[in-house]
Amino acid sequence: MSRFKPALLLLFVGSGFAALVYEVVWFHLLQLVIGASSISLAVLLGSFMGGMCLGSIAFGRLVSRKLHPLRVYAWLEFGIGGIGLVLLFLLPLIGRIYLTSVGYGLEGILFRGFIAAICLLPPTVLMGATLPAIARWIRTTRIGVSQLGFFYGANIVGAVLGTFLTGFFLLRLFDTVVATYVAISVNLLVGAVALRLAARSPFEASDLEETDQSDSPAPIAPYVVIALSGLTALGAEVVWTRQLSLLFGTTVYNFSLILLVFLSGLGIGSTFGAVISKRTRAPADALGRCQLLLVPAILWGSILITDRMPYWQPNDEFLPWILESTSYIFAFDMIRCTIAMLPATILWGASFPLALAAVARRGDPGRLVGGIYGANTAGAIVGSLFFTMIWIPMAGTRSAQQAFMVIAAGAALLMLGSKDTDASGKKPEEGTEATGSKLSISYLGSLAFVLVVTLVLVAVMPATPQGLIAYGRFIEYWGQDTEFLYTAEGIDASVAVSEFEGERSMHVAGKVVASNVQIDMRLQRMLGHMPALVHEKPRSVLIVGCGAGVTAGSFVVHPDIERIVICEIEKRVPEAAAEFFGTENYDVLNDPRTELVIDDARHFLATTDEKFDIITSDPIHPWVRGAAAMYSAEYFEMVREHLNPGGVVTQWVPLYETSEDAVKSQLATFVGAFPDATVWTSDIFGGGYDVFILGQDGPTTIQVEDMDRRMRESPVLYQSLIDVDLESAVDLLGAYGNRAPDMAEWLSDAQLNSDRNLRLQYLAGLHLDRYVETDIYKAMTTPRQYPSDIFLTENPFYESALREAFRQAGLAAPN
Repeated sequence: MSRFKPALLLLFVGSGFAALVYEVVWFHLLQLVIGASSISLAVLLGSFMGGMCLGSIAFGRLVSRKLHPLRVYAWLEFGIGGIGLVLLFLLPLIGRIYLTSVGYGLEGILFRGFIAAICLLPPTVLMGATLPAIARWIRTTRIGVSQLGFFYGANIVGAVLGTFLTGFFLLRLFDTVVATYVAISVNLLVGAVALRLAARSPFEASDLEETDQSDSPAPIAPYVVIALSGLTALGAEVVWTRQLSLLFGTTVYNFSLILLVFLSGLGIGSTFGAVISKRTRAPADALGRCQLLLVPAILWGSILITDRMPYWQPNDEFLPWILESTSYIFAFDMIRCTIAMLPATILWGASFPLALAAVARRGDPGRLVGGIYGANTAGAIVGSLFFTMIWIPMAGTRSAQQAFMVIAAGAALLMLGSKDTDASGKKPEEGTEATGSKLSISYLGSLAFVLVVTLVLVAVMPATPQGLIAYGRFIEYWGQDTEFLYTAEGIDASVAVSEFEGERSMHVAGKVVASNVQIDMRLQRMLGHMPALVHEKPRSVLIVGCGAGVTAGSFVVHPDIERIVICEIEKRVPEAAAEFFGTENYDVLNDPRTELVIDDARHFLATTDEKFDIITSDPIHPWVRGAAAMYSAEYFEMVREHLNPGGVVTQWVPLYETSEDAVKSQLATFVGAFPDATVWTSDIFGGGYDVFILGQDGPTTIQVEDMDRRMRESPVLYQSLIDVDLESAVDLLGAYGNRAPDMAEWLSDAQLNSDRNLRLQYLAGLHLDRYVETDIYKAMTTPRQYPSDIFLTENPFYESALREAFRQAGLAAPN
């Protein structure tokens, strides 16, 4: 085998690369079908990792030992590639079947899991079997098994490459189809090379020991410990990804950076673990010490991420040159991430080959490796799902990390104190009662010492700062003198409510999403009042994204509204909105006309037959990972199909923390579904910090006198408008920016955002630190003409006032 080892390592690099590409693509495609809520993500992750666990465990029991390991490995790769190709064309069909059959409640959740299992279990079972397959070419001695650590590390190296290329190139420049074809090509190449190597290296089934010839039962402790190691590893990844995303910004690029560093640490650790397991005669002892060292390593990562790194931000005084380039910012973030995460990830990576060496004994190596790999994966499933879905929402990230430290200490004590080994990793000799007594006293003393030290370290674990939850990467500027009225770490996002000098703000995922400040109130009210007044007589409305509830509350004061549906993915958001913004949102969440749906709004639209007179959408920034699905061509077509005749849709479009290309993508994609769309600004000075786009199934026309009359007929409605300096129809229509036909030339080179590529999140994610809103608004509104075919009036007063407002808006626009 030694002469083929370099080639085999390269093959495992290819396997890891393809597997990661598939993981990203399949998660992307399936989220569009079953939704992006926490429940959907849980069933996706559970299905993916569960399949790998099943494959690793089942291989040794179902696949004959007489087959050549390299041929088995080759056909596993061919199978993965074949299923990947089938899924590319099968997923749309499965999606249509699912969307016509799904319901809500427990039945709906179970059906989501069924769909995820159908799609993900077949290929992931094959992925999980690849390492046990290749293990059958290695004898199950301690030194032989140590070689598998290198293969495991090579697989992780491939995953690192897959993370980098998928996140920064394949999906940014191409789409999911191209990415899938790349992964399939790698599978086919790996399989072909494996078959070629198999032809040049004869294999006899007699090379494998058919039975376990050792004189004692297999040790249980290493299986338990490696499962606990997987639990703490994936649990910590969930926590640290969540915290670092607040710190760096929740873009697709930063998510890839965090995953890249985490996987790199595992790969480095696996290599070290393989070297150690080859040289040491006490791998069980080394495995226990790895778990013990995880206690301070986890604390180290937590302290840096929550207590130090938030204040290591490049600014005019500290490393200002980093801000000159997005690449520099990414590199700086990667360095910070590496410093925090690498110690713990190296230890988790080293644990796998050490666990293999700790159970090395004669027998089927495929079954041995499958058992350890399966235990590790099973622990990872529990760690990621339990802490994401239950522990963090109930007890928070600090408590979760404290639990990881306690679990790691417990795993260390279990391994070091196992009956199978003494402190040196050797079995105690029979008939040495005195030695056993001394060992017992020594072990009890070590136990007490470890427990005391662990409890001390657990006590100093820092909490996630409220300022980080609220302001994310801007904590140093805004999070110091603010009073926090509410903070919560929900399943899907962290939520906060803050107050500073009487200004109250709602924060989600480390950024302000709503407030009672005039400029924000004006936007939030306009997103509701404008479509309600454009529509002749609206009765039903769907609000996408709750925020502070101000937009939803705007409909409460319209007398004809009979039904208000609010879709919000994170349940903590409406809880905070009801408690702290009840006055601003007219207590909409307790209004009998309101139905609150806690789910991905896109999934709700795709699975309901209900149609609405108004759909107004105010999702989070498009640079946030996953948010681009709420700005895609398919989503806007779905919105159009759920409008009643004469229905109106409005969509928020931020011009700050973005680029002109990203704004073009949003507008051009919307215009594809609503060709006569119009753009409106909420800036009282005529600029474009925030704008929104309004569309109907046909040209929009507004009877000016009728709008003005309806505004004044209801005192509560009129006061709601006056509160944001909109005292007449002229004031409201004076917010007109431009319309799609007049922006045709500007939008001609726009990159459309579709489900297949979600191009928007890659465009916007490169510019979250840019503030060029004035330039974007100027380009968007040049040229523009007075919309006499939209503003319909026979009253000379209104005509004159509207033309003057239009002229003044042009003068007030940035030069």
